[in-house]
Amino acid sequence: MPKKYIVRLTEEERDTLNQILKKRGVAAQRVRRALMLLKADVDGPSWTDAKIAEAYGCRTQTVENLRESLVTEGFETTLQGKPKSRVRRKVLDGEQEAKIIALRLGHPPQGWANWTLRLLAEQAVTLEIVESVSYETLRRMLKKTTSRRARSRIG
Repeated sequence: MPKKYIVRLTEEERDTLNQILKKRGVAAQRVRRALMLLKADVDGPSWTDAKIAEAYGCRTQTVENLRESLVTEGFETTLQGKPKSRVRRKVLDGEQEAKIIALRLGHPPQGWANWTLRLLAEQAVTLEIVESVSYETLRRMLKKTTSRRARSRIG
């Protein structure tokens, strides 16, 4: 089956790939991509996808995806990888965190000996500190604030 995406590297691109291979401390994924691109080059060794996959311990689909990425997205993007686009927003702002910490440091409701994370989450919603919050979010937030306080006492 004829290849849909043909890898034709310029001299400059080949030099860049060879420089990556010579450097120390380069990410393994970049090195592997560089090696695969050099072997897939039509003007170079022109290995088949199956041969490249076998040589570098990956699937042929990986090599095909690399070829496609080079043709459609460009040399730099293929070599570096796509930038991560997932950015998480902060669930609680500083004021909400402060109110929850104050709530946590106070006495638990009648009938409870200690605060539980689920109880704290329920109270935060009841007192309209937040619209909704999971107990896991509170656990992470309290863990961070507790460790900061403990470090300041030690240091």
